[in-house]
Amino acid sequence: MERERLGSRLGFILLSAGCAIGVGNVWKFPYMAGQYGGGAFVLIYLFFLVILGLPMLTIEFSLGRASQKSPVRLYQQLETKGSKWHLHGYACMIGNYLLMMFYTTVAGWMVQYFVNTARGKFTGMDPEQVGEAFGAVCANPTTMILYTSLVVIIGFFVCSFSLQKGLERVTKYMMLALLAIMVLLAVHSFTMNGASEGLSFYLKPDLGKMREIGMGNVIVGAMNQAFFTLSLGIGSMAIFGSYLDKKRSLMGESLNVVLLDTFVALTSGLIIFPACFTYNVEVGAGPSLIFVTLPNVFNNMSLGNLWGTLFFIFMTFAALSTVFAVFENILACCMDLFGWSRKKACVINCVALIILSLPCALGFNVLSGIHPLGGSTNILDLEDFLVSNILLPLGSVVFLLFATSKRGWGWKNLMTEANAGDGLKLKNWMRGYMTYVLPVIVLALFVIGIISYFGH
Repeated sequence: MERERLGSRLGFILLSAGCAIGVGNVWKFPYMAGQYGGGAFVLIYLFFLVILGLPMLTIEFSLGRASQKSPVRLYQQLETKGSKWHLHGYACMIGNYLLMMFYTTVAGWMVQYFVNTARGKFTGMDPEQVGEAFGAVCANPTTMILYTSLVVIIGFFVCSFSLQKGLERVTKYMMLALLAIMVLLAVHSFTMNGASEGLSFYLKPDLGKMREIGMGNVIVGAMNQAFFTLSLGIGSMAIFGSYLDKKRSLMGESLNVVLLDTFVALTSGLIIFPACFTYNVEVGAGPSLIFVTLPNVFNNMSLGNLWGTLFFIFMTFAALSTVFAVFENILACCMDLFGWSRKKACVINCVALIILSLPCALGFNVLSGIHPLGGSTNILDLEDFLVSNILLPLGSVVFLLFATSKRGWGWKNLMTEANAGDGLKLKNWMRGYMTYVLPVIVLALFVIGIISYFGH
């Protein structure tokens, strides 16, 4: 079968960035910046994004473009006969399913909050009632399943059209709308009374605070966020490389994706911190920031309903852009593996993912007695742990070793593929760093992640 192609360079950049830009960018980055000393954390994060994220992303795009296959079949095209690298291809496919088994629930929350805010459901509630409202959302199995299923159906409906007519066209408009709404919300935040305090907290390096938390913790936190923001390690980026022509070099294109992802993360802070300082809200509130803190903020604001609705449209778009991109990955794997048509793959996977998403959606109500990782953990925590702490870092190490070692694809092939076309190129001096240093850094992140997860 003829490989589908993306229609434009902008489509490729927005699609790849859309895959990287998820809910984590929007609440996790600002809240970590808040916890870890503001501006200094941001600078360390940017440093790690360049030395970790950029080379890893270049590798994934290169493997995709060279193989012209989905992650599940990518290795077969490039590995030497008799080697076992291709086993990681199946792990990539499983990882994409596992990611969507919980991410669809999170996206469902965003859609539900958009609907509730637009209908004025939070108007007139006091802070305690707003807090209880999120608990009520999670406790209702019917609406949880309904909104999760809605996300799955919308995702596969968009992907069921051809690559250009469905995924690329919809994501392009959605991402441009997301960026426009973000800028509008950020400008509005600058007009708030607490804007100057909020921005200085966010952007002014506070070395005292960093020392208090511990420099090591801040560095590991920044490194973690820089690594995980791009969803590397399960091939969700490699797929877009496989739809690319050879007109542009891949390090240059990776840089564009990294810049867009960073723009969204930084702008989220510009939206959230002035609001937190204006209404005396705890900035390190973590996940509850989105569902408890911000609805309270919008309640106190003039035209709060409008700003709240805009914010949750933006959050919905951020979540859906990831869902669409990962669904495309799942479809491409199934089409490569089983020879299905796009439509057939969409129907089968739509049913499969609604069923696979049920444990997570029901983990907050019917199955809330199950604590798979002990304590007060739920099914979402387990699925997130498997993807974020195991599959992403270990998968990244496999991609790195395969792309740079003689027993895999090899540095020469990587350089030839990555450097085809105009733009920023890989240089030979990077070889030692990418072959020996980078895998050690990623393995260290994996070990630190496991220790800190079970050590606290």
